[in-house]
This record gives sequence, structure tokens and C-alpha cells, in this order.
Amino acid sequence: MGLLVFMRNLLLALCLFLVLGFLYYSAWKLHLLRWEDSKYDKLGFLLNLDSKLPPELASKYANFSEGVCKPGYASALMTVIFPKFSKPAPMFLDDSFRKWARIRDFVPPFGIKGQDNLIKAILSATKDYRLTPALDSLSCRRCIIVGNGGVLANKSLGLKIDDYDVVVRLNSAPVKGFEKDVGGKTTLRITYPEGAIQKMEQYEKDSLFVLAGFKWQDFKWLKYIVYKEKVSASDGFWKSVATRVPREPHEIRILNPYFIQEAAFSFIGLPFNNGLMGRGNIPTLGSVAITMALHNCDEVAVAGFGYDMSSPNAPLHYYENIKMSAIKEVGSTCQAHPPPKPAGHLDSRA
Repeated sequence: MGLLVFMRNLLLALCLFLVLGFLYYSAWKLHLLRWEDSKYDKLGFLLNLDSKLPPELASKYANFSEGVCKPGYASALMTVIFPKFSKPAPMFLDDSFRKWARIRDFVPPFGIKGQDNLIKAILSATKDYRLTPALDSLSCRRCIIVGNGGVLANKSLGLKIDDYDVVVRLNSAPVKGFEKDVGGKTTLRITYPEGAIQKMEQYEKDSLFVLAGFKWQDFKWLKYIVYKEKVSASDGFWKSVATRVPREPHEIRILNPYFIQEAAFSFIGLPFNNGLMGRGNIPTLGSVAITMALHNCDEVAVAGFGYDMSSPNAPLHYYENIKMSAIKEVGSTCQAHPPPKPAGHLDSRA
């Protein structure tokens, strides 16, 4: 009897030892994981960026000459910087838009919930959902996002910008008269109703008109534009909007709202707010365009982003005379959240 009691107590002690040992081991592993993950910020971005390429990428792209497009370079580098990055994300909405789970359950600007009929009507008229056949056939695609910043003024980057396969411009930033600094080529002009060019003669030829829908009225506006119907100024716009766009339906696209969602919540870390617009969670159109390019281009560069606050007499935008000092004069206290640094060759401050 005494031996049985002894054996039972021994087994209980052994079990207790094993449980405590397991808990100790688990706690040590969790601590180790937390220590290992400390090289990433709370969004999952690498905290310390080495100016050198990781060995595996350096080896893969070692034999590419300067100026030669590197297939998959942007997504490969982005995955190093942000391991959560997943490339597949179509540039524009197509007729299967309702099947894409990432945007189905979000209202604009982060999804398409409630916009099914409007989008379906627009796509039934536009019919084209991709870039041009020539661009789609490229085995490697180099893209540049051209911002509107005054840092572009007098830099003579026009020829370098035009050398890219895809040149993306934003809102109503003009090209005519500024070709020396910003180039004359436009592949995509991404905008929303209030930002669209209102003077027909300012639209450049052979570019695609791309809507970034931030609210449901934006999709309604695009339907008017596509079907050449009368645009009502009382449809909830915060300023006057273009009433006509000199583009045929097949030259019009709808930007995938997933890029607005990803730029806001995954890249910049803006307040989620239950997936609703408001409380400072709307990313800039520039950061959205960069996000789109990272998913759809092999190389991505930016130009015309950034503000030189140390030069109050420098131009705010490359196309007007308003100076940097105007920002301080209006008492702006907003601090911009920069988008992730894309893989490219042309610095945003150029």
C-alpha cells in the first residue's frame, strides 16, 4: 500500500514537473518570437532598411545592366521590406468584381459594397478592364508615379519620366507647357470627380481615365460620364466637378478599391474605423497609386513627392506660383504619413 502511494505521488510530481517545464519552454519561445519580431514595426514593415540588396536578390539581379527592366523586382523587394505583401491584385475592376472577397464587404472607399448596380452598368459600357494590349504583352513593366510637388520644377526630368513604360499622373496636374520637367507622356490619369480636369483642351491624348472612387457619388458620376448623361452639381460633391471627359467608354477604368484599403490600413496604419470613411483614415491619392503600381509593375519609381519645408519660397506645386510658405500661413498642423518606399531608381525628392 505504501509503495502504491509513493508511486502515485511520484507520478503526480513528474506530471507537475512536465507541465511546469512545458509552460516555461512555451514562455521562452514566446519571448524569443517577440524578440525576433522586434525587427518589424507594428504593421509588419522591416524597421532597419539596408541600402544593399538582400543576398538572394543581389544574386538574382546581378547580371542585369543599368536601365534594363528587372522582372519581379518590385514585388521581391517589397516582400523583403513587408513580408505580408501578396502581389495578386488586379489593377482595375472587371466583370468579376463581386467575387473578389477583399473588397466585397467594404463600402467605398475601401470596397464596392452597395455599388453593384452602378459598377455593373459602367463596366457593361466600358468593356475593357486592363491596360493597352501593347503594355499587357510586356514581359517586364517599368512604372513611374508622378506627383504634383514643386520639387519637380526646374529639374529637367521630363525625358527620364517619359522613358518609363507606364506614366501615372494624378488629378488635374497639367502636362502641356511643363514637358521639360514632368515629361509629356501619360498612360493613366487617376482622379476622383472633384480632382478631374474640367477644361477639355487640357486632356492629353492616348491616356486612360481612371476613377478612384472614394464615395458612392463618385461611381454615380462616372456612370453619367460614361453614358454622356447630364451631371448634377448637387450630388454630394464638395466642389465643382467636370461635367464631361473627352474619353470613349473603352478608355475609362475603375481603380480597384483594394489599393485604397491596403494603402490606408496595411501600409500607412490609419484608423480602421470599422471599415468606414472618416476619422482621418483616407490615404492620399499618391500613396494609393504607388500601392497599385507595387502590385502590377516589375519596377516602380516616383517623382514629384515630398515638400521642402526649409525653402519657404520654393513652389508648392510645379505648375503654379503658390509658395511653400502658404502651408504655414494657413496654420496646417497635419502631419503626412509617408507611403512605403517603393522599389525604383528615381528619388521622390528629385
